[in-house]
Amino acid sequence: MKNHPSLPKEFEHTLRDKLGDSFTQFLNCLEEPSPTSVRLNPNKPFTLEGESVAWSKWGRYLEQRPVFTLDPALHAGAYYVQEASSMFLEQAIVQTTDVSKPVRILDLCAAPGGKSTHLLSLLHPESVLVSNEVIRSRASILAENIQKWGHSNIVVTNNDPEGFSRLPGFFDVIVVDAPCSGEGLFRKDPQAIQEWSPANVELCAKRQRRILENVWPALKTDGLLIYSTCTYNEQENEENLQWLSEQHHVEPVALRIDDSWGVEVIRRKNLNGYRFYPHRVKGEGFFLAAFRKGEMQAEGRMKIKKSLTAPPKKISDLLCEWISDGDFQFYSWNELIHVLPGSCLEEIEYLTEHLKIVKAGTPFAIAKHDKLIPEHTAALSIHLKKESFPQINVNLEEAIQFLRKESLHKDAPKGFTLVLYNNLPLGWVNILDNRTNNLYPKEWRIRMAAPH
Repeated sequence: MKNHPSLPKEFEHTLRDKLGDSFTQFLNCLEEPSPTSVRLNPNKPFTLEGESVAWSKWGRYLEQRPVFTLDPALHAGAYYVQEASSMFLEQAIVQTTDVSKPVRILDLCAAPGGKSTHLLSLLHPESVLVSNEVIRSRASILAENIQKWGHSNIVVTNNDPEGFSRLPGFFDVIVVDAPCSGEGLFRKDPQAIQEWSPANVELCAKRQRRILENVWPALKTDGLLIYSTCTYNEQENEENLQWLSEQHHVEPVALRIDDSWGVEVIRRKNLNGYRFYPHRVKGEGFFLAAFRKGEMQAEGRMKIKKSLTAPPKKISDLLCEWISDGDFQFYSWNELIHVLPGSCLEEIEYLTEHLKIVKAGTPFAIAKHDKLIPEHTAALSIHLKKESFPQINVNLEEAIQFLRKESLHKDAPKGFTLVLYNNLPLGWVNILDNRTNNLYPKEWRIRMAAPH
């Protein structure tokens, strides 16, 4: 007989009523290891064998959980380690949004970056994604993961949801992956069981309503709101969305679901919801619903103050040699020259005037005496023209050495050289007469020893 985890009595009572005869299956499932899943970056050359996640084009299950820290491909942004159920966001986007055209989208509660990197892979490259995190330390982690993904049509912000009311009607899509009581994480995170209580559920539900109310004005008329949590209870899910429908004119959006996926479909008057249970799907607990904004929303005028300063033409011309073909703009900010799609320039300038910005576009270089020093994020960019630089290829041991910010001893021409592992750029070294400087960011370096 299995030794089931000790669940809070109130939680167990509620879920037993909801699941009926399958509650025992749910309990048994909590004793099994969580599936390991990743999502591939379609813009970086990397293949990975594994069963596909049914609702995500690039999602894969791994048979065993590797030591991800020691996989250079992860640090190169070739894939993202993400729980499979949360990849269901893909269906909410591709079934409701014309991704062949640029859109403005806000990922409101974005850290550590799973949904934002997923959105970047789905959207038109001239779309603008604002990826926000209210906690400053988590916003830094978010920025790191997004920069590894390699896109430049991104603004990382550090704002309270209320701050987005300054952008009325600006966004076509808003994703609210709301902070919650974490019931769906009980298998992966036993600490979540210890922290659960009815009072915490009520606190989370109130916080979620505040978040929804604060961000609502930023969604345009007929815009799409996608709401998700990693919890099962109706107070944080159905009841919150019923409350939203009583406050505002919302139109529920139905998604096409394959019965074989095992997702519970919820149909109510003002709600089409989708709930994931770990004994029915190959993933953790999750809930998602989507709505259209049915009420009229006045839109703010984009008054641009030209706050982003372009670098000198000589520097821009040099930087053009580093960038693959396309319409890109350069601007200087905090001594760094950033790259962003030219079509997004005015929108990003507008955002920098109204939000607390962590990153906007991709930092590509520092200009010193009419010369360019490449930034680490340039190496990870999907827009980098790799053939513009000398390159050195490293094996696994050398790659880990590099990621630990240790010295590399390789023959190459003097100057800034791109380090690649299995054709994936990892970063830069600067080769001098008598030494090689490893330019990997100190704050990103790994501390785990190389395998023997």
